[in-house]
Amino acid sequence: MNATLINVAYLVASVLFIFGLKGLTHPRTAVRGNTHGALAMLIAIVATLLDQRIISFEIILAGVVVGSLIGALLATKIEMTDMPQLVAIFNGFGGGASVLVAGAALMESQLSAGTPSHTFTVSTGVSGLIGAVTFCGSLIAFAKLQELLSGSPVLFPGQQAINLLLSLACLGAIGWIVVDPGSMQPYWVLAAAAALLGILAVIPIGGADMPVVIAFLNSCSGLAAAATGFVLENTILIIAGSLVGASGLILTQIMCKAMNRSLLNVFIGGVGSTTAAVGAGDEIYEGKVKSTSADEVAMLFDTARRVVVVPGYGMAVAQAQHAVRDMANLLEARGIEVAYAIHPVAGRMPGHMNVLLAEAEVPYEQLLEMDHVNPTFEQTDVALVIGANDVVNPLARVDDGGPIAGMPILDVDKARTVVIIKRSLSPGFAGIANPLFAADNALMYFGSAKEAILDLVTAIKDN
Repeated sequence: MNATLINVAYLVASVLFIFGLKGLTHPRTAVRGNTHGALAMLIAIVATLLDQRIISFEIILAGVVVGSLIGALLATKIEMTDMPQLVAIFNGFGGGASVLVAGAALMESQLSAGTPSHTFTVSTGVSGLIGAVTFCGSLIAFAKLQELLSGSPVLFPGQQAINLLLSLACLGAIGWIVVDPGSMQPYWVLAAAAALLGILAVIPIGGADMPVVIAFLNSCSGLAAAATGFVLENTILIIAGSLVGASGLILTQIMCKAMNRSLLNVFIGGVGSTTAAVGAGDEIYEGKVKSTSADEVAMLFDTARRVVVVPGYGMAVAQAQHAVRDMANLLEARGIEVAYAIHPVAGRMPGHMNVLLAEAEVPYEQLLEMDHVNPTFEQTDVALVIGANDVVNPLARVDDGGPIAGMPILDVDKARTVVIIKRSLSPGFAGIANPLFAADNALMYFGSAKEAILDLVTAIKDN
């Protein structure tokens, strides 16, 4: 295929990638954004396959068929509540592919008579470093999300010093590749050291910080792809990888801002490594917590004009989003205004609550971001918190050096009445007690989110 036509195809694909990312910035246009991104990838793949440098199509087509079957199976079988795990695995696959492709390119260069350029060897090393860190870090993130490993931070003495030594070893291995491009040994040393670094970098991170980790690893997978593009001298891979890397970094920054923490603090902070002392929780809750029932909450709704639902990870675990939608439909049929307050880090991945509620066909205009919904809580009759904890904890307003100090929260405590659906008074991912549970205007509705909402739906109908 003519090189000019290939470049034109890559240009079209690049533009579609940009429009795809733009579409993904809002739930209403997300489907269109995904379509643009898929079309861009199809154009890029076809253009690359028609490139004269492709030697054999059989293995490539076999890989396309197998990959398509796996992708179709995952798309149909994976529950929406398991989407964070799937995203983590996809990030890992992207990093792993970069490691293998860069290694194969280095092997190919060793079979040729020429001496590879410094651009090639440095790019190969960078691709192997970022790719291996992303692959193993994503596997650990997946294992934590899937509860194959404990979601609590894993800390041990000298951990940061070991990570620093591994980082220096990776940089040394890249230098070794540049000096001795004719040997594969330095590359595999680099891959092994980077893989161990990826593991040790993610195990100290607790569940509260998982949205940041997923966004950051997504960015790393894009950066690894961009580095691999320089290795292969492939323009579209450089562009697509750079777009993913940049957008992932922006999203990571947004997540960190939502928690009032830096990325460095996320990776070394170990938030959630210690739980709140029982005595501290007893001191806050003892004699102050008021429990309620479905019938009592239904009576609260009878006099309400505005209800704000605050979804959290508990809603995702219980898969209660459809029941929540049914409850909201009943309230709206009675003339009650219903909105949903979405905290940026609620759940286990960026946009987790948006995805779940979109699956339940909740209108997009009812999903309100934190900055838009917080000023309205004082005019809210009932704030219904479903399985959320740290993102509504008033202790975030207290500058006591605690794990969530300074984190912007949803101001649900300013509503006239707050109903918290939760199994128990146990702390959230940050491991600290929540004074909201004992507030004068708060009622605890104990139980599984789905069962509680179904009972509430029945009570509303009977009321």
